Amino acid sequence: MEPTEAAEEERLVQCPVCLRELPGADINTHLDRCLQAGGAQVEPPSKRPRLAAAPPGSQAEGQPEQARPAAGSPVFSLFHKGRGGGQSPAAAGGRSGAGRDEAAGQPGYGCAAALCGESLAQKLEGKPLAERLRPDTLGDYVGQEPVLGAQTLLRSLLESHEIPSLILWGPPGCGKTTLAHIIANSSKKNGMRFVTLSATSAKTNDVRDVISQAQNEKRLFKRKTILFIDEIHRFNKSQQDTFLPHVECGTVTLIGATTENPSFQVNAALLSRCRVIVLEKLSVEAMEAILMRAVRFLGLQVLGQDDQHGTPATGSSSKSSEFPVYIEEKALNTLAYLCDGDARTGLNGLQLAVQARVAAGRTSPLNSTKGGAADGVLVTEEHIKEGLQRSHILYDRAGEEHYNCISALHKSMRGSDENASLYWLARMLEGGEDPLYVARRLVRFASEDIGLADPLALTQAVAAYQGCHFIGMPECEVILAQCVVYFARAPKSIEVYRAYGNVKECLRMHKGPLPPVPLHLRNAPTRLMKNLGYGRGYKYNPMYKEPVEQDYLPEELKGIDFFKERGT
Repeated sequence: MEPTEAAEEERLVQCPVCLRELPGADINTHLDRCLQAGGAQVEPPSKRPRLAAAPPGSQAEGQPEQARPAAGSPVFSLFHKGRGGGQSPAAAGGRSGAGRDEAAGQPGYGCAAALCGESLAQKLEGKPLAERLRPDTLGDYVGQEPVLGAQTLLRSLLESHEIPSLILWGPPGCGKTTLAHIIANSSKKNGMRFVTLSATSAKTNDVRDVISQAQNEKRLFKRKTILFIDEIHRFNKSQQDTFLPHVECGTVTLIGATTENPSFQVNAALLSRCRVIVLEKLSVEAMEAILMRAVRFLGLQVLGQDDQHGTPATGSSSKSSEFPVYIEEKALNTLAYLCDGDARTGLNGLQLAVQARVAAGRTSPLNSTKGGAADGVLVTEEHIKEGLQRSHILYDRAGEEHYNCISALHKSMRGSDENASLYWLARMLEGGEDPLYVARRLVRFASEDIGLADPLALTQAVAAYQGCHFIGMPECEVILAQCVVYFARAPKSIEVYRAYGNVKECLRMHKGPLPPVPLHLRNAPTRLMKNLGYGRGYKYNPMYKEPVEQDYLPEELKGIDFFKERGT
């Protein structure tokens, strides 16, 4: 054996799959077996990779090469480019894999823990507060108790790492992306692959690439892939069809997040393969808990209504800043109400208010707090309202909330509740609804629900539509308000609406060909038609002083009364 061959055989090389160290001559054969076996874990080797010679005078000089400590990058560092800049997985971050998992399970581990030593100004800069405080574990997840509370089916599945395909449906800021983030952290610890795509930017080819990689991972490494699609309703029907066979056979576990009703925006075939999880708007109590967590992270001091000295939200106040920062308890309560169950809006509103007050404190003399105990910056309820400008109104002109609000307006007017009618009208107009759409619905309401009980209602509705068309928003809002209140107070009658419904049902239920128009009711503009009997025997009513006895319905329907309530 040549000396170069012997040196090659003695040289230890680390397998990029199982991290086992083998002689260089055996690495190719071992790599083939390792890939076919799915990268099975083996016992960690006792020997460390052979490295370059230690610097002269170092402690390692003169020791056997196998006993020298690891330094620099291991052999074949090409395989380690995604693993902390060439460090081995055990050495990355200065802690073992088990240590990382243990630390990641602790509350506050992650971004919040890494930033705990930063000053207030540093915490407010960079990423939005909502992103920095995103929970990493289910224990830190706030709200959605009916879905993710203790002993619920979904929580049990997530804790056992048995994750089914899910469609997360809920309003903005309710925790859909956060729940996917928690699932991602949990899946990565358990050897699963988690891929995130956004339907706003991803294309069909991107999805196919992810599915192709998932097939390879499953075939070579027996490794599962979880694919999270944010805003999945942005994908059209043909793009959603791409997932069908792969979700069916388990190549990928699909988790989709949407703010739109999946019944309308997601393929029925894809819905049948996924479980729809409905997430509601966060309650005021949940919002208060989330805001208090942010206050503790920022190191603010909360002032109660009767407090003269700030009460730190954590064990230490914001000592890292140049001056203490206080926030009124009432301001937090107001923010919890104004954000309308949207955690992202609440946290970003808090961040904006604190940033503005801290910036003002740097450029102007510090104001004394209520008790005058110490100079500092005080965030009040007025600052919170100024940051939000107005109440955060959830309304989507093209989504489900559009139909929910118009339905509530219609039912409130039908129930003669003028206060509720005005409220739902304002919800729609202040949310940006087209006033002409509301006016068209009022025209329909005038005939459907008021009808002949007040024939002037239809005139009111048409006039309101024309007024809105002439002057537009915001001047036309009072026109619509007047019409809505008029309809809520008007007497109601569905006599015409119900009678016409009976006629339609009669036509649908008729068996055989429809009956012909009676000859005496037909028009006879030509001599041929007159000879055929068209119009013969018709009695012209204005020619008679007495009521005319004449049939106007086909023979089969003689005597029917559509205005009588028909049995179902």
